[in-house]
Amino acid sequence: MSVRPFAAVPSPIPARMKGLNRAAICDQNFSEFVQAWDGPVQPAPVADAPVLPGATLTATDFLHLFESQLISRHLDLMARVLRVQNKVFYTIGSSGHEGNAMVARLTRHSDPAFLHYRSGGFMAERFRKLPGTDGHRLDPIMDSALSFAASKDDPASGGRHKVWGSKPLWVLPQTSTIASHLPKALGTAIAIEQARRIGHALPIPEDSIAICSFGDASSNHATAQTAFNAAAWTAHQKLPAPVLFVCEDNGIGISVKTPTGWVAERYRNMHGLDYFFADGLDLAAGYGQVAAAVEHCRRTRRPTFLHLKTTRIMGHAGTDFEIEWRSIEELVQVEASDPLLRSAEIALMSGLMSKEQLLAYYESFRVRCFAAAEEADRRPKIETLEEIIAPLAPHHPDIVHREATRNDYAEARIKAFGGEARLPEKQPAKHLAIQINQALHDLFAKYPEALLFGEDVAQKGGVYTVTKGLHKAFGPARVFNTLLDETMILGLAQGYANLGMIPVPEIQYLAYFHNACDQIRGEACSLQFFSNGQYRNPMVVRIAGLGYQRGFGGHFHNDNSITALRDIPGLVIGCPSRGDDAAMMLRTMMALARVDGRVCAFLEPIATYMTKDLHEAGDGLWLTDYPAPDRAIPVGEGKVYGEGDDLVIYTFGNGVPMSLKAARQIEAQQGWKVRVVDLRWLLPLNEAFIVDQAKAAKRLLVVDEGRRSAGVGEGILTALVEGGQGGKAIARVVGADTYTPLAGAAFLVLPSEADIVAAAAALA
Repeated sequence: MSVRPFAAVPSPIPARMKGLNRAAICDQNFSEFVQAWDGPVQPAPVADAPVLPGATLTATDFLHLFESQLISRHLDLMARVLRVQNKVFYTIGSSGHEGNAMVARLTRHSDPAFLHYRSGGFMAERFRKLPGTDGHRLDPIMDSALSFAASKDDPASGGRHKVWGSKPLWVLPQTSTIASHLPKALGTAIAIEQARRIGHALPIPEDSIAICSFGDASSNHATAQTAFNAAAWTAHQKLPAPVLFVCEDNGIGISVKTPTGWVAERYRNMHGLDYFFADGLDLAAGYGQVAAAVEHCRRTRRPTFLHLKTTRIMGHAGTDFEIEWRSIEELVQVEASDPLLRSAEIALMSGLMSKEQLLAYYESFRVRCFAAAEEADRRPKIETLEEIIAPLAPHHPDIVHREATRNDYAEARIKAFGGEARLPEKQPAKHLAIQINQALHDLFAKYPEALLFGEDVAQKGGVYTVTKGLHKAFGPARVFNTLLDETMILGLAQGYANLGMIPVPEIQYLAYFHNACDQIRGEACSLQFFSNGQYRNPMVVRIAGLGYQRGFGGHFHNDNSITALRDIPGLVIGCPSRGDDAAMMLRTMMALARVDGRVCAFLEPIATYMTKDLHEAGDGLWLTDYPAPDRAIPVGEGKVYGEGDDLVIYTFGNGVPMSLKAARQIEAQQGWKVRVVDLRWLLPLNEAFIVDQAKAAKRLLVVDEGRRSAGVGEGILTALVEGGQGGKAIARVVGADTYTPLAGAAFLVLPSEADIVAAAAALA
């Protein structure tokens, strides 16, 4: 259909147009546009008739979308005014993007949505899909005002951040600003189809799609490219991935312009990604275009790229004074493309509203938004640290332990292991890698909703055969290989977790995790926090790592950078040193995921995977029996070797067998009794346990295979000092502040048995 151009801005530019407050100017533009409009008026259409000749948009559709646009706009205007009064704490607005309301109208409230921060129109329209639930009247204006005001009554985040989110509307809260939400959106789309293959009951309809919106600038980010590539990789294999990528193209990222035509040229012909364009500035023209993209995604189950034309008026945020870096002529041109001007024109041309009705209608939303904001300002704020962190890391230890030790799946166990005689607890003692493998078989029999995936984990059974046999035992729908992309592996994990499954992704080496760290730090672990506990990402991430590999190593295979994990709020980190501990810790982690929705990292020391002996060749002292399935190790519970008080050694992972060997030498040389404490859990550290082990000790030694400036040792020492044990003789044996070199040189930068013996002698 033809689109009548907007009224031209008069020239020369009036003095008021050169003012700094572009929000006030855009506000005034609307009124002046309506007052000056003198176009033809058609007879008002009936509800189900096209709003304009040739449009697929009906009059009813238009009125609802226009209302959502006006709600979004006046929330932005209200935020700009009340921010200077310290009543609002967020001014990144949606002005110019209000056309995304069409995406909300043409999708369902049960289609999981991961939204760009300029999604006010989308949210206002999606609220219309579900008038109320559990006695709570859903109100986009009041709920948004509570979020702007950081009130703890905010139904999305409880006042922790301004996020677009809603549990009943399936909008998962996030603070993604540079496309870090795209991998989990794709993961959720894939999970919709995966659930059917494993017989998992979905919390949403089976033909749902995942919606993910982002800006044109963000589309260039490596994380976005990861998601697009993985989507195309999936589609190339004819596997379903019903994700609707909505690129809201306003032509600029803060102050950096997107080259003209870049988005269309980049994605229009991308193999495996189906491209659609829609005019988000014109409801009458864009509605049918958006409908085509949504219908295609839902019907074909293919990844779909919707290129939605938008604009950005009023700057990036309230602190962005564009007049300081953009010409006034350019600003006026951008403001003339305001989608609300076109919507006002449609309302007038169609005969649905007169000028007077339209202006009164426009002002009514200002009144509602300011009234909601004033009410939100009176609502309680978060006032205590306890309130802030309450949803971050929920933990119900008694319930978790009962779940970890639950043993009501005997038949499934027997089937998984191929007969009662082959149950692992009936086998001879084994090394760490085999016991982890046995535990995974055990847990996959216990949890039919569990999935294991990563690079090489299926037929090959992993680089170190730790996952050997799982693919055969549980099938390709539950144990499968992925593309070589750690960001996407962790994005998939979040998608499966969003829909009630328990993912067990494998990161092949700790060094590879660093490439994708933000998927755990910024996305997975933050979800419960930013949703006030309404959404969760239960998962157990297995990571092979740490140092001391012989014959195969270098930095990427001997990575001792544990701090990258320990700095993530809410994460649980376990690091076993022997096989029986590994099995019992894995049970607790799976229970933590299922009961409390926790994100767990299971750090497996590669160098001890195959270790059988401790002191002498053939002694078999590092082989362990498989623990019965009703045994588990609670979070924070360490293991103590020996009863000596002359020296207590704190360590973990590879440091445990190394310290036990050194302890024998120290006892012989010094005549001491030595106690070795295996922490087992690295986050959170059990500070009470650490202090308790030190109380009777004469000397304390920390053996930390992490680096001197960033490892686990700092946490141990802090616990000791704060626990009143800092006055004792204390020493540390740690790794050097360097990358790990290849071959024998690696052992020059890592703690050694000789270093431990020497440190003990120095304490003497």
